[in-house]
Amino acid sequence: MEVDYIVVGFGLAGMAFVKTLEEHHKSFVVFEDTSQTSSNVAGGVYNPIVLKRFTAVWQGDRQLKEAMPFYEILENKFQSTYDYKFETARIFTSIEEQNNWYVASEKPLLKDYLDDQITAKKYHGFISDFGVGKVKKTGRIAVKALLEDYKNYLITEQRILFETFVYEDIDFLEDTVSYRGIKAKKIIFCEGYGMHKNPFFSGLPMREAKGEIVTIYAPDLNVDFLIKSAVFVLPLGEHCYKVGATFNWKDKTSLPTEEGKKELIEKLESFVKVPYEIIDHAAGIRPTVKDRRPLVGLHPDYSQLAILNGLGTRGVMIAPKIAKELYHHIESNDLLDPECDIIRFQKASIF
Repeated sequence: MEVDYIVVGFGLAGMAFVKTLEEHHKSFVVFEDTSQTSSNVAGGVYNPIVLKRFTAVWQGDRQLKEAMPFYEILENKFQSTYDYKFETARIFTSIEEQNNWYVASEKPLLKDYLDDQITAKKYHGFISDFGVGKVKKTGRIAVKALLEDYKNYLITEQRILFETFVYEDIDFLEDTVSYRGIKAKKIIFCEGYGMHKNPFFSGLPMREAKGEIVTIYAPDLNVDFLIKSAVFVLPLGEHCYKVGATFNWKDKTSLPTEEGKKELIEKLESFVKVPYEIIDHAAGIRPTVKDRRPLVGLHPDYSQLAILNGLGTRGVMIAPKIAKELYHHIESNDLLDPECDIIRFQKASIF
């Protein structure tokens, strides 16, 4: 079997790269062993504003301009809905936060997203004594449903193998590779936290952060926008809400914990004041990087290998843009954004 690309991992990064390959009529095969859960667990929220400090997300506007058409194309491809648009309500806890919001809403990068009026309306179900600020043009991508639909499509097309990729079985040829009878020009590793087992890229400085999320049933809350306070409360429909998320820098398992659940409940109940029932509890390891930028590029010694990783907490926004840039870097030698290119770590001799 001969293909243009082998893609290892099928979370948001792998899916975005595969879609890019399809758009350019490249042949490929995907290896997926379902060991990484962060994309499936993720809330899938897109929001170009850092609501803790009222600042713009790095390249947030540019990312959204790539991401929105990307997901619309996939909705048409699979005849399904993945993009659920809503406003985000940031609960203020002081007059100082209100003032900071007013200042931020006048800034050029933020004014298209931040409502310059603070909403004093009282909402049933949660405390907002200092009002809320509304963020426009936000929403969520139903990541789990999208990935499942794409996987089913790849199964039908016979382009995905559900097995663990064995690095030792790569044979390096002059300008290609061979892996268990599959010859390819490039292997793209999109493994998330699984990168720590990859002997070719494990030296890159990933700072994995475990996140836990609970899903609640709260019929008396009845809001159709995301609430952001000590935690986010994300509407899923049918009176269900996803609540998250924790950040744990020590625990490297994907198992939900009682400690994580307790933390989420305490933070939720600091501002939500209606009865609710926990109906689900999940966890995943976010592939974050110490400088909060993706890990993208070709291996300096093995040009047949590339990485697309480190998307962090905003994978739904970053993945479409960065996958496209990696593809054109490989195929046309276009320059990668130096803030993302893994060459920025070469001086540390990590390869």
